[in-house]
Amino acid sequence: MGRSVAVLGALAGLVAACTSEPSGAQVKPGGRSFTVAASGDVLIHPELVEQAAKDAKKTGKGQAGLDFGPLMAGVKPVISKADLAICHMETPVGTPKGPFEGYPEFLVPPQILTTLKDVGYDTCSTASNHTYDHGLKAVKRTLDTMDKVGLGHTGSARTPEEAEQINIRDVNGVKVAHLSFSWESFVHPTPEKQKWAFNKISTGEIKDAEARARKKGAEVVILSLHWGNEHYNEPTLPQLRLAERLAEETGIDLVIGHHSHVVQPIQKVNGTWVAYSLGNHVARHSVPTGLTEEGTIGWFEFRETTDGDWDVSARYRTTLVDIPPEVEPGEDLPEGAVEDHRVVDVQEVLDSADELSDDRLARYRLAEDRTRGFLYNRGAPGGDGLEQLSLGT
Repeated sequence: MGRSVAVLGALAGLVAACTSEPSGAQVKPGGRSFTVAASGDVLIHPELVEQAAKDAKKTGKGQAGLDFGPLMAGVKPVISKADLAICHMETPVGTPKGPFEGYPEFLVPPQILTTLKDVGYDTCSTASNHTYDHGLKAVKRTLDTMDKVGLGHTGSARTPEEAEQINIRDVNGVKVAHLSFSWESFVHPTPEKQKWAFNKISTGEIKDAEARARKKGAEVVILSLHWGNEHYNEPTLPQLRLAERLAEETGIDLVIGHHSHVVQPIQKVNGTWVAYSLGNHVARHSVPTGLTEEGTIGWFEFRETTDGDWDVSARYRTTLVDIPPEVEPGEDLPEGAVEDHRVVDVQEVLDSADELSDDRLARYRLAEDRTRGFLYNRGAPGGDGLEQLSLGT
């Protein structure tokens, strides 16, 4: 009982600390601005590889008999609209013809990287507990493929020299750095002699990376974190504490979280936006929970202020991975049921609700309502100003 009271007291202290601070600075007239779209985990389970094979037969596109384009097409209007779009590539990739593996030691088709680029992503975080599932060879193959298709990357490295580099991009005339850190797998940790290949979460290491980014001219620093507990819609106490430290002790401008595979809150922590987890962007767990299919695209607008800083506003767009019902061989799908795995922009689908069955309409509404609840669970819709994104704005 005493321990519970102590934990509750600590949480209460963090809640009090994690509030937005008013700023006297105003948006600079004619100043620079840019938008960022960020999403959660990209996890290509075996069922999604099967879907890509099915789609390739229909479209005649893709590579080596796999086309992930139809799977991801639903989010392209949002992602492609951003000035900077950031994804999280959780797993290493294999060769185009396989073999491929699912959980627990992922090795996925490299064709998904071509699709992510086609959807509109510019760069991806690559530090996760699965980064080293197949060793340094797979890390190299993954980054080589990302280079080939034109995707930026940060969080893992092929050489010690590359590990010291900073991913900085010019976005509407603003130099934006993207950093990525993760907790490390206990099953496949990086060998001691290759620790440089993986960015493990450490406040000191994050501070050092930010300092190097600023030294190289970064005006904005965005941090992706693979953290927290799986399948929990609330951030853990270590997440809350790290978020508070980063907001107080660094100049990082935005924190993007993933790993929980479900949506967690977005809130301002001492003036810095923290998305604790954006959920799964695309995944098909062996036992779908409903929550693991729901995700969100975080949308952040940066506007230059009169004091040389940045005013950042936050919006979101709910997504859902449609999963077809399982039927026996030769059995027809129920009328109006989902036929294929698809990543859906929920608001876009609800805008054409007259074409949906009652069951599907109810599912999309549940995803929208439940995601909103989780996102707002730490007070964001109040003074923080988190709003749903309208594509018309």
